[in-house]
Parts: sequence; structure tokens; C-alpha cells
Amino acid sequence: MLIQIPHVLGQQQLASVRQLLADAQFVDGKLSAGQSAQRVKNNLELAAQSQHIEQLNNIVMGNLVRHPVYQNAALPHRVAVPFYARYTEGMAYGPHIDDPVMGPAEHRYRSDIAITVFLSEPGDYDGGELAIQTSFGEQRIKLAAGDAVLYPASSRHEVTEVTRGERLVAVTWVQSLVRDPAHRELLYQLNQAREKLLKNAPQAAETKNVDTAYVNLVRMWSEL
Repeated sequence: MLIQIPHVLGQQQLASVRQLLADAQFVDGKLSAGQSAQRVKNNLELAAQSQHIEQLNNIVMGNLVRHPVYQNAALPHRVAVPFYARYTEGMAYGPHIDDPVMGPAEHRYRSDIAITVFLSEPGDYDGGELAIQTSFGEQRIKLAAGDAVLYPASSRHEVTEVTRGERLVAVTWVQSLVRDPAHRELLYQLNQAREKLLKNAPQAAETKNVDTAYVNLVRMWSEL
């Protein structure tokens, strides 16, 4: 399931994020990569000790976790602290699959879902598409600043080479309440129908049936 999450950040929030990143220290992105990814990763990431991380997370993650599309599609259980990545001319992140388990020993989480929040406008750089391998072939994603894309972390994906300008993104991961991606996709589709019925025909028998089915499928498939 590949889902666009629109308008995670507004223009004022984007301006604040960009200003914080402009004044921040970035380090080699290989420092956070697993053994396999190190061979294909060529970017810069915000230093872990940056004084701006808390402010950035309050803006970026604060808005993301409240977004209804994120909540309905991810069904989040554990959420990772994001990485803030910078790609300049010549940088790329070759084909890879995200590590299945991430985080420090005391806060480990399973990476079911990956999310990229775009912080640069598409016209600010050439190349730099997020290319995701799906059952329908390769999908290339390059969204407006402030939008995000959610996709299975088990997908092989890459960031194509930036040939002009600068690509800024925030990347995070989610351990979902529902581990199976096919189950998550069914629940997302069912909930879209459920919300429309709850809005337009709240007292109808079919609304109650769909609502009951959704709630009990979440109960059946959730892992805690």
C-alpha cells in the first residue's frame, strides 16, 4: 500500500523547518545505515546531537501523527524519531530494503511502514525521486513540500541521484498495530467506506454493519 498524505506541513511550518535545518550540523548518512545500506547510501543527515532536533520533531512529527490519513493508514503502535536528510548534487541512496528492526536496545521497534515527508519543493531540485518497487512495477514519487508518502518498509526502494539543487526530507518508521500489510490495506479501504457511511447515513443498517466489521477486524488483527 502506497498512500500520499497531503498537507502534513503548511507554508509557515515549512519555513520554520527549513530555517532550523539551514543552521544545523549535518553528518555523513552512512553513520546511521546498516551494513548492506552503507554500500549504496550517499547523503547527509542531521547530527544526532543537534540542538534543533526537538523543535523539528515538534513541528514535523507533531503534525504527522495527528493527520487522519496517517492515523487510518498506519494504525501506529510505535513511532520512530525521524531522520532529517539532505541530498545535494551527485548524492543518491541506491536500492535497499530498510532494516526490519530498528532503534536502541531499550526502544526497539519493528519497521512495518516507512514515511517520507518532503521538505523541498519539486522545482528546487532535479532527480531525487523516491523510487519504490511495487507489485505493479516501479513507482516514482516526488511530492510537493509539506506532503508525505507512506509505504511498506519491506519494499525495495531508492532515492535517485540529485542532479541539481537540494532535496530535504524527513524520514520515519512505524510499527503498526496490524503487522500484515494486506490486512492494513483492507482496513484502510474499509475505513474509507465506513467514514463516508457514518457521515452520510449514520443510522442506516449497512453503516452499522460496516462499522462493526471494521472495529472487530482491527480487534482481530491487532498485536499488542
